[in-house]
Amino acid sequence: MSSEESSPRCDEPVTAVFSWQVLPGKENDFRHWAHGITRRAVRYPGHQGVTWLRPESESRDHYAVLRFADPQRLSDWMASPERAEWQDRLEGIAVETSRYQDTTGMETWFHLPGSPAPSPPRWKMVVVTFCAVYPLSMLLGWLVTPEVAPWPLPARAAVFPAVVAPLLTYIVMPWLSRLLRRWLYE
Repeated sequence: MSSEESSPRCDEPVTAVFSWQVLPGKENDFRHWAHGITRRAVRYPGHQGVTWLRPESESRDHYAVLRFADPQRLSDWMASPERAEWQDRLEGIAVETSRYQDTTGMETWFHLPGSPAPSPPRWKMVVVTFCAVYPLSMLLGWLVTPEVAPWPLPARAAVFPAVVAPLLTYIVMPWLSRLLRRWLYE
């Protein structure tokens, strides 16, 4: 098993990606195991969800993207007797092939789903984020600022994050990350 871990801040949510190679003929056993460990994990403090990615075509690789409220709660789950018990049940069903832990925050805009590749260097993330935020702030300043000028300061201040955060998260950053992926991950 390979392990690459970054050091997330203690108050930030954290994501861990796991992959397993299921032994031939054990696919149903693995699905049963995945449902069982998921039912246990969702009751664990700080658990924020898990996404299972099933193999395409003939691949036997399965992935799980696990989210926790903070690194300590993820660490507590990883060291828990409940998880250890479920890990023991994998014997003869699947082999864990990789584990990767990543912070959320900006890194999730640049993380390749289902890939144990680490996030790009922070300086590259800053450059790409600047390229995304600068035109949006210019556009908002030109189009929106004159319209909201009479509003009270708290309402005016809320316009920028209310418009920019969803645009960055759902449209601009995924597009820029795909466009610049070779440069980001070289």
